[in-house]
This record gives sequence, C-alpha cells and structure tokens, in this order.
Amino acid sequence: MNPTLNDTAAQPVRIVPRTAATAADSTGRWSEDDVAALFALPFADLIFRAQTVHREHFSASEVELATLLSVKTGGCPEDCGYCPQSVHFDTGLTAGKLMAVDAVREAAERAKAAGATRFCMGAAWRAPKDRDVEAVAELVRAVKDVGLEACATLGMLNEGHAETLRDAGLDYYNHNLDSAPDFYGDIITTRDYQDRLDTLERVRGAGVKVCCGGIVGMGESRRQRAGLVAQLANLSPDYPESVPINNLVKVEGTPLADQPDLDPLEFVRTIAVARITMPRARVRLSAGRQQMSEAVQALCFLAGANSIFYGEKLLTTGNPDVAADMALLDKLGITARRA
Repeated sequence: MNPTLNDTAAQPVRIVPRTAATAADSTGRWSEDDVAALFALPFADLIFRAQTVHREHFSASEVELATLLSVKTGGCPEDCGYCPQSVHFDTGLTAGKLMAVDAVREAAERAKAAGATRFCMGAAWRAPKDRDVEAVAELVRAVKDVGLEACATLGMLNEGHAETLRDAGLDYYNHNLDSAPDFYGDIITTRDYQDRLDTLERVRGAGVKVCCGGIVGMGESRRQRAGLVAQLANLSPDYPESVPINNLVKVEGTPLADQPDLDPLEFVRTIAVARITMPRARVRLSAGRQQMSEAVQALCFLAGANSIFYGEKLLTTGNPDVAADMALLDKLGITARRA
C-alpha cells in the first residue's frame, strides 16, 4: 500500500527549526543569499530537508506523468542558445506547420492510454498571432475532450490570448524564465527578461495555472542557479503550480553544443532547492532525463521531483521510452498519479 499524506509512516521526524540561512523571510520571500545557503548545505542534510518538505504536501511514492508534443516545430525567430528550433542555428531541423486537430487528438489518446494525466503542446513561435491562438484553442478543446489536463507553451502572449486559451479549457501555460536575470543575456538576445514576466502576469490574470521553470547546465554559476530559483519562488502573487527543471540537452549546431556537463549531484541539488522553496508545486524532472542514469533519477525523486515528461520525444530531443520509465518507477515503488 502506498503511503498517503495522512499516514504516520509517511511523516519523518521533523527537521531542526529553520534558520535564516535556510528559510524564507517573514514575508515569505526567498532572498538569493538564502537560496544559495540551501545549495551549500551538506548533501545529506539538503536531501533530508527536501524530503521532509515533500512529504508535508505530497505522497512520497507518487509521480505525475505528463506528455509533451511539438505541435509546430522549428522556424522560431528567437536566438535562445540552447534551442535547435531557432532559425539562427543550423541543426538539421526542418520547420513544420501547426498539426491538425485529429492528429493531436490521436496523440492525446495514446498518451492517456500510456498513463499520462497532463498533455502539453509546444509551438515554436516568438509570440503567436491571434489566428494562431485560435487554432491552438481548437487543439486544447480536443485534448480536454480526451479527458486530460491541457498545457501549452507558445511563446509570449499578447492581450486577450490567455483568456482565449482559458475559455478553450487550458489548465496550464508554460513559459520558463530559463535562467537568473544576470545570466539571461548570455543565452538570449531577442527578448528581455521582463517580456517573460509580462507573459506570466497575463497568464495569472486570466486565471490559468502557471508552469514555469528553467534550464541548468548552460554555463551558469551555482549562485546564478540560486538566482533562478529565487526568481521562481518569489513570483507574484505566488510561485508556479508546476516547475520544470531542465538539464541542458546539447544539440549540434547550437552555441551550447560543447558546453561541459553539469555535475549530476548539482542537478539533484537544484531539484531539492526547488522543492524546499516551492513546497506545493509539482517539480518536474524534464529535459535531459535521457542522459541521466537510473541512480541519478532516483535521487531526483528523493529530492522532491514528483512529475516527469513521459513518452518517446520531448519536443525535438529524445526522452526515455515508456517501458524504461515504467520499469524504473516499479523498481522505486513509485506509482503514477491518477487524474
């Protein structure tokens, strides 16, 4: 039997009282210094703290399965240094048109049959036009008809776009901050950090849940990873309901193709710090999971990750296949969250 939130067995001995070095201030905000102090904790202490927080809000043996489909691939005018879909880089990717409703519905049905509860759709736009948003709204309706939660990531939204998607049934809108503000310009020059914050504000204003995280392993310092987490944890009026933590997937032809690998334990630390600072969020183990060993993935779950992208492909890069995922979860005694 899996432990529930009310099971005594699921509640470990309480950790020592939180100090200024390891907790938000009296306003509930996390300073960059305090987040950096979490990163600097001894590994065992950090994992214990994260696991304690995790069990206060979730079952420790349950994970959400989400599927991500690229519904419009390539041709993006942005110059994000990590992205193979940018027109600025020669990665061998052929740009395509927006998928048809029937094709997306079939993909959603396959995802549901494989156990997914959330279906995310990504389109490579800088900012969709009104007609694009109307077309995606039809895709959202199709996903909702299948009985899945619907999420979309379409770039920057203009006035009224979030409301159109909300009215179609969209549950989550994904728009990552990507990095700390002081590192952002090293990775992207075609939009400002404030552009991302403006889109998140429009999403919140429309009453759509926010899915927002970032990418680590792009050459940032630990302090800058702390800056990213602090930005996420301090978003107004609250931190995101869903927080994808991505490990850079290096793609030939992009500026970050030769970036040295991030130490796997540093990635685990990032998951743990995200869990501590955003205790009620779904922390998603996202891009880069294919390159992780089973042991590293297990540590990520122990650190508080409770959502994964599930299926053959994560936008344009590979993802562990369904059978391998189910085998790993079975080894760990982790079950899929039911809708």
